[in-house]
Amino acid sequence: MKLAGLKSVDGAHEESIWAAAWVPAADHRPAALLLTGALDETVRLWAPDDLASAAASPARGHALGVVSLAAHPAGAVAAAVSLDSYVRVFDVDSGSSVATLEAPPSEVWGIQFHPKGSALAAAGGGSGSVKLWDTEKWKPITSLAVPRPEGARPDKTGSGKFVLSVAWSPDGKLLACGSMDGTIAVYDAVRMKFLHHLEGHHMPVRSMVFSPVDPHVLFTASDDCHIHIYDAKEKSLIGAMSGHASWVLSIDVSPDGMAVATGSSDRTVRLWDINTRASVQTMSNHNDQVWAVAFRPPGGTGVRAGRLASVSDDKSITLYDYS
Repeated sequence: MKLAGLKSVDGAHEESIWAAAWVPAADHRPAALLLTGALDETVRLWAPDDLASAAASPARGHALGVVSLAAHPAGAVAAAVSLDSYVRVFDVDSGSSVATLEAPPSEVWGIQFHPKGSALAAAGGGSGSVKLWDTEKWKPITSLAVPRPEGARPDKTGSGKFVLSVAWSPDGKLLACGSMDGTIAVYDAVRMKFLHHLEGHHMPVRSMVFSPVDPHVLFTASDDCHIHIYDAKEKSLIGAMSGHASWVLSIDVSPDGMAVATGSSDRTVRLWDINTRASVQTMSNHNDQVWAVAFRPPGGTGVRAGRLASVSDDKSITLYDYS
């Protein structure tokens, strides 16, 4: 397995780019498109191989910067989160607004759609919860509180849990979220019930993703410079990988389930072999923190090659071939 740089776009946004997500191919659109979001309060859409700007900026109206993006699995709509505490859902092709979701009393961070598209989950920041909306009428479903681990030391800030990241298992049965204190909470997503904590990280868990081939395996990235592999159902740490020189800000898993990619504040993107649990490649295309990495989802007319995108504080996007 390897990465090869295909194309980079410098100055893709006017300020730091913190978010990236692929919009799956749809019946009317034969190829996946790349979404990026930045602190310049814009979301932009890019064609998959030449990174040509694909459309006018969708999801206008953000304030304080866009920090997370997610695309509905059907490929028609996507959601963007900004630090003004709003989630803006928009039509990918037209850019028009579909819904605006408010999540007081604190900002929203990571978001992800249910694998069947029936719900949107959001890491609720200082509210210490995961918020869920249905995607038919965009109404709140519930708010899942994140309990403190047994024997946890009191939080000196007085703010309790601060939830940064969220992920659904591919079968939709588990929901996990990562917090500022390094703990991960796992829920039964069918019964909307807290199951247990996963422990091992000691600093913020900013990004997580489940394996596409094993619905219990969860990959997590943390400011402690480590990547952990958990059996989220059985509550066990089954592997750990390290190599980044600083915070691991983002993680994604390849569609074949064989590799993970990570982005770090050490300015690099790394590719990891899941079987050997070793870093197999380090890419140094960026000259500042790498806030997001995202593998292109499978599907689309004539699509054979794998693709990975990365975005950075240096305002650039890099596209890689994955093989």
